[in-house]
Amino acid sequence: MLRECCVIRLGLCDYQEAYSLQKDLLRRRISKSIPDTLVLLQHTPVFTLGRKGSMDNLLVGPEELCCKGIAVHQADRGGDITYHGPGQLVAYPILDLGQHGRDILLVISMYEEVIIRLLAGYGIEGQRIPGCPGVWVGSEKISSVGIGISNWVTYHGFSININTDLEPFSYIYPCGIRDRGITSLSRALGREVDEKDFEERLARAFGEVFRLDTGKFFTPF
Repeated sequence: MLRECCVIRLGLCDYQEAYSLQKDLLRRRISKSIPDTLVLLQHTPVFTLGRKGSMDNLLVGPEELCCKGIAVHQADRGGDITYHGPGQLVAYPILDLGQHGRDILLVISMYEEVIIRLLAGYGIEGQRIPGCPGVWVGSEKISSVGIGISNWVTYHGFSININTDLEPFSYIYPCGIRDRGITSLSRALGREVDEKDFEERLARAFGEVFRLDTGKFFTPF
């Protein structure tokens, strides 16, 4: 019998609000008062810098960011700078790694596998590039991965561009990478993608890879 994983769908959410929810869920998972949990959402426009992030990879100044309505936050996750915004699905798995092997690199690879399987369902081949966490379509990145760990429980996670406006990625060197592009599923397919259906597919793929029951969805608002 598969272990339960609660799936929380937040819709469009401010980064700081979502981070506060993550930290609350993290504390509750560490205390074992909740099961493994998968939070799915989209962020209002924001650049986040991971623990290895450099402001040198942000190519626009504060005034321009203000005009464009893009916030900037430091994030306690791995990786460098990335963009989150409408049309991009973000997944924050709150997982007890005591039940998933306590292997951080394996978990990152499993996140990538979720995305690769998901893309395959649309006829798109997703690939890994050694040394560059995330998933790529050809030479263009479609999904970023950056996780945090506390007491062997994960937070933060991964994102995938669905119908995302890709222009804000031109304001940064995404993940510190200067010689590769960014793409989205809608761009790869040449059409808009049903985002609700995509969320449901992602939850199923996540359950398959991690051997969890992700059939229960919860919308708190």
